[in-house]
Amino acid sequence: MNTIEQPIIQLDFADEMKNSYRDYAVSVIIDRALPDVRDGLKPVQRRILYSMTELGLSPEKPHRKSARIVGDTMGKYHPHGDSSIYDALVHMTEDFSLTLPLVDGHGNFGSIDGDSAAAMRYTEARLSSGAMTLLENLDKGLVPFGPNFDESEKEPLVLPATLPNLLINGTTGIAVGMVTNIPPHNTSEVIDGIIAYIKNPDITTKGLMKYIKGPDFPTGAMITNADDIEAIYETGEGRLTLRAKTEIADSDYGRKNIVITEIPYTVAGNKTKLLENLVALTKDKVFDEIYDVRDESSKEGIRLIIEVKKDRNIDNLLNGLYKKTSMEDTYSVNMLAVKDKQPITFTLKHLIQEFVLFQEELYTKEYKHLLAKANDRLEIVDGLIKATDVIDLIIEILRGSDSVKQAKNCLIHGITEGINFKSQKSKKEAALFDFTERQADAILTMPLSRLIGLELLKLHQESDMLHKNIEEYTNILENKSELHKIIITRLREYKKKFGKERLTLLENLTKEKYVEEIKEEDIYVLVDRFGYVKSVDSASYSRLTEETIADYSHIVSLRNTDRLCIFTEEGNMYQVKAMNIPRGRSRDKGVLIQSLCKIGHENVLLYIAAETLFESQLFFATKNGFVKQVSGISFDTNRSVIASTKLDEDDRIVGITPLSVMEVINPDEKVILITKKGLSLGFPLYEVSELKKASRGIKGITLEKDDTVLHAAVVAPDCNEIVFEQKAYDPGKIRNRKRAAKGQKAQIKKG
Repeated sequence: MNTIEQPIIQLDFADEMKNSYRDYAVSVIIDRALPDVRDGLKPVQRRILYSMTELGLSPEKPHRKSARIVGDTMGKYHPHGDSSIYDALVHMTEDFSLTLPLVDGHGNFGSIDGDSAAAMRYTEARLSSGAMTLLENLDKGLVPFGPNFDESEKEPLVLPATLPNLLINGTTGIAVGMVTNIPPHNTSEVIDGIIAYIKNPDITTKGLMKYIKGPDFPTGAMITNADDIEAIYETGEGRLTLRAKTEIADSDYGRKNIVITEIPYTVAGNKTKLLENLVALTKDKVFDEIYDVRDESSKEGIRLIIEVKKDRNIDNLLNGLYKKTSMEDTYSVNMLAVKDKQPITFTLKHLIQEFVLFQEELYTKEYKHLLAKANDRLEIVDGLIKATDVIDLIIEILRGSDSVKQAKNCLIHGITEGINFKSQKSKKEAALFDFTERQADAILTMPLSRLIGLELLKLHQESDMLHKNIEEYTNILENKSELHKIIITRLREYKKKFGKERLTLLENLTKEKYVEEIKEEDIYVLVDRFGYVKSVDSASYSRLTEETIADYSHIVSLRNTDRLCIFTEEGNMYQVKAMNIPRGRSRDKGVLIQSLCKIGHENVLLYIAAETLFESQLFFATKNGFVKQVSGISFDTNRSVIASTKLDEDDRIVGITPLSVMEVINPDEKVILITKKGLSLGFPLYEVSELKKASRGIKGITLEKDDTVLHAAVVAPDCNEIVFEQKAYDPGKIRNRKRAAKGQKAQIKKG
């Protein structure tokens, strides 16, 4: 059997991956995620609008099922799945996302609350008036067309946009290694800025900002760092701080209402999440000043009510809400768009410049098209006028010709052979004919009604008008200033049609610090054996049964303004604000302690209130036999985690006992250390030195090889038996010790 040898191509795997990923990245950047700087559209948006144009869905026509639009778009131009196409279609209907929506939707297309749109089979759509500014003159050859994905159709590579869609509506997109985030702007301001640039191309960014004052979001609200806008426009990058617009109103029983009337643009399409966040913060007592939260929004606008308790500092509460909720948010600006298949970060002036250059190109092509059309029509009209003067001879040629082709050759080239003329004079006159081919065709198809005097007058009037138009078109094409006048006139028409008042306020506000207003109260922190933690108030704790209390391995009493300190075997101390521990009921599970601090899987030895800790001495004993006392006040820190003691690499803490400095300490109290091999040692507590927390301690016991300290305790002088248990720390007894009757043997009980 003959085998054909195939050539082996050797490729470096890294080079192949690099090249393949580069091709993928370029495809995503150019063909999917980033907008074209000229029309401000991503490919999927452009294809949807073009499909709707082909379906004849202009603003004055009835709506068509969204499923039909999506199907046409996917089948002809965008084979990337119906959900992505429908999502893009829905986005183009959202008046809370776009300054000038491009699609007029009919049905449930979602809401600013965060409701999703109905399925495409239930909704209908058509083009909006704003979309027509991107699609006008699409049939005049003003923009290039290219093949679709299977080369069965042609699609526009860019739309003939005569309105700066990229600046007015903005855009957002995530490509490979880059992201675009262009904020929307006020239509009137953008048009005024473009006109100012056309009149003075040397205008600065500061000069442009006399017209384009800053982004103008459809949701209104305010920008609180207006002074940063100029730098953003100069570089194309930066951050805007957005803040909800609020009002203060009177409520019942002496309370006040904070009324949110406009929300940040970043919350648009997710208002319900903001409301849920406010409710959760109120429920968790993060803001004790809030009495109630409710949504009274309607078709007239947004109205979120935050009812504030009587005699509370509303300004301070607002500062807290701005800090902890999306009532204040950050919008990252990155004015990235595609030009000549290259992603470029544009400045404001550069974006306007690109739009004006595109307009000059479009209007030049448009007036060349109009000029060519006028010249073609003038050619025909002049031919008809000329023909009416010799209509009798033309009729004689037609009657004497054997075919239309023979008559046409006579009209164009003066060829008279084979044509029967009534006289030699007629033949000589016919030989002088030099009509153009278009004129000849028009003459041959001219109805006899055009010979009426009124019709002849109309032809002469049309000829005069065409000469005037040709002169005007030629003047516009030869003088850029005239071309600019046409562009400015069109833009002013758009301003009159689409212009609106600015919605977003521009302010320069400093962030005020929130001072937490907390009503102090006693609470109990309950920790079960699985590490789930919650807090309850004193009244709730008093109602717990002994059986329920026994389910918790640690119970700590503290104030709600205090901190819970957690000591672990690994020698770390973690702190959690009491107010951050969620309130719960007896049947609530609580949250894992790991979600409140970065404790990981460390074994906890002691939970204690910070206030109690600072009034105590801590006795430490380690596995390797080191002991020490440390003043509790040395653990006073604002850091969430610190080292509670110094440990060798193979060492760990086996016992931490808090000793109250408020009590008179019995000088006969003893320290008992018990080792893994069953040895024990007792010595007076006063022999244990007070050291700094960063010290390792002093040697408390000399250990044999492979022996370690298993348990350590501080006991009263009359204690002969110690039972070690891993059980709850009793906040009422600072000394955690167990006494037994004299004469009994010591025993070790592992909990």
